[in-house]
Amino acid sequence: MCGKPLVSEIETCLKCRNGTEKNSFLKLWLLFPYTGKYRKLLTEYKFKKNLFLADFFAEKILELFAKEGELKDITIVPVPPRPGKIKELGWDQVEYLLKRLKKKNRALCICRCLKRKRSKVQKELNRLERLENLKGRIYLHKTPPNIVLVIDDVFTTGSTMEVCSQALKQGGAEKVYGLCLFYD
Repeated sequence: MCGKPLVSEIETCLKCRNGTEKNSFLKLWLLFPYTGKYRKLLTEYKFKKNLFLADFFAEKILELFAKEGELKDITIVPVPPRPGKIKELGWDQVEYLLKRLKKKNRALCICRCLKRKRSKVQKELNRLERLENLKGRIYLHKTPPNIVLVIDDVFTTGSTMEVCSQALKQGGAEKVYGLCLFYD
């Protein structure tokens, strides 16, 4: 459910089996570990703006869609960028990825129903601080679809995914899933 790789033959990790991790999303898919060559991939894409990598990520996401029945006829909801981020970096890597996904599969539905208020930069905080930092800062500005897939670039503590999922569920989404390119 949490998306992290399993180290045993059992289909569900210990945290998910024991229910110690309560999430608002039903299931999470994580594509690459945020280590080694994959860490370099994210750096090249997000910070050095090597846009061709978006096509690689889009292909991997479409492969996942083809394999996972739960993702059929789902609406994608991007994690909203932090205010000022686009001004600082010159772009939003998640939004660009969605453009490439849509170009490769015009049938995909995308709903930009989440907005984000100013907050501290998440990567400078621990898990509890991250959850507290985002409380009430990610909100709906229009009604969400019934079944959604929240997409973000990196899953570290799960705080951003959790707050987005909570906002969507409180706003009426029946099922919320998550997908992140990288996990820490």
